[in-house]
Amino acid sequence: MKLKFTMAFTFIVLAIGALAQKATKGFTSEKKGQLFGVHFSLSDFETPKTFKTSPNPINRSARLFARPQDMSAGFAVSYWRGLTSKIDFSGKVNGIFYDYSSINYGITGKTEVGLELEPTLNFRPIKDNNRWAPFLTAGVGIGMYTSHIGAYVPVGGGLQLNWNSTTYLFTQMQYHFTLTKKVLGDNLYYSIGFAESFGPEKLPAVVPPPPPPVLEPVKDRDGDGVLDDVDNCPDVKGPASLKGCPDKDGDGIADAEDNCPDEKGTLKYKGCPVPDTDKDGINDDNDDCPTVPGLARFKGCPPPDRDKDGVLDADDKCPDLAGPASNSGCPEIDKAVVEQVTVAAKKIFFATGSSKLLAKSNTALKDVAKLLADDPTLMLDIEGHTDITGTPERNKILSEERANAVKTYLKSIGVAESRMNVIGHGQDEPIADNKTAAGRAKNRRVEMKLRNY
Repeated sequence: MKLKFTMAFTFIVLAIGALAQKATKGFTSEKKGQLFGVHFSLSDFETPKTFKTSPNPINRSARLFARPQDMSAGFAVSYWRGLTSKIDFSGKVNGIFYDYSSINYGITGKTEVGLELEPTLNFRPIKDNNRWAPFLTAGVGIGMYTSHIGAYVPVGGGLQLNWNSTTYLFTQMQYHFTLTKKVLGDNLYYSIGFAESFGPEKLPAVVPPPPPPVLEPVKDRDGDGVLDDVDNCPDVKGPASLKGCPDKDGDGIADAEDNCPDEKGTLKYKGCPVPDTDKDGINDDNDDCPTVPGLARFKGCPPPDRDKDGVLDADDKCPDLAGPASNSGCPEIDKAVVEQVTVAAKKIFFATGSSKLLAKSNTALKDVAKLLADDPTLMLDIEGHTDITGTPERNKILSEERANAVKTYLKSIGVAESRMNVIGHGQDEPIADNKTAAGRAKNRRVEMKLRNY
């Protein structure tokens, strides 16, 4: 019976241990410290007796379980100390109120006090820093019962409740196997109590971190203000913008990457100046004709002269026809043709003081119209002039009206208006002395000038 009881109890304790929760945060140690405790107990001497007197399972009526009020009360003080994270030592001093005379002498006497000293080892399946933890107990006990000394072996288990490793609640059930039957019988022992830690709290040893390594200060060998660990040229001074490397020409390109370290240049040309292949003073980046000398106004290209007459197209009024600069780059008009027009102009007559063209002028004007028809490149300027008779304002108007009269006639005989230009000079351009009648007659005139631009 004792073996079966022990196995069943062991199974229950291990089952509780399997369901126990994991270690609770905030507990100081996995190992129990030193505790002093106080416990209340009940000892059952009757149940083991009835089981022993009727071991036959058929006659179970003789087996009785004692009621709490039939048990013997007692108290105990205890000392606890963790040996490992799962094994504790405990020592108890039990005081149990019982009629020990009935055991020693077979007669019922008065209730007496038995004092016991009980050292045990307590085995837990989990560490101490859990809120709930079951345990198994085994040990040896010795006691003074009235005037007799007895001994027993306590075996059992219990459950502890842990509050932050300072206060514990213990419940225990043990079976005390007597070693001195004439002094003390087997009994079941139940107890509940609490224990409190004392003394300084033992915290787990903390290994201090290793001291930080001593770092040697970073040097600046060339003294340029750029430390050696980021200086690409630690032995030659240079600006921080170039990671400590020199730049003699100050163009922002380190000498090691500068194909022209003594002359400022650009990154595009690897530190060299922008080239001027044709040496015209315009660098190739801005020169539309980098291999032919030219002018800046033409983006580095030579001045255009399509007709190759030496007169630039910008100044050449006939850029596709060669001609001298004296004629604005246009071909010279045949001198004979020019002379014919000049002579014809002297044969233009007007009524006195009027812009009315006289009929005797028609023959000369027809000759001029024929010359224009023969050469469509020719243009005609018709310029009117007067003497100083009358006011300058009136003379200006009169000269222009006479020039327009010539233009109107030429237009009527087939000369395009777009080929003729009229100018009235008034009295401003005399060719003779206005003080004489002959001179004034010469100044009253219409001039015709040919041009081909």
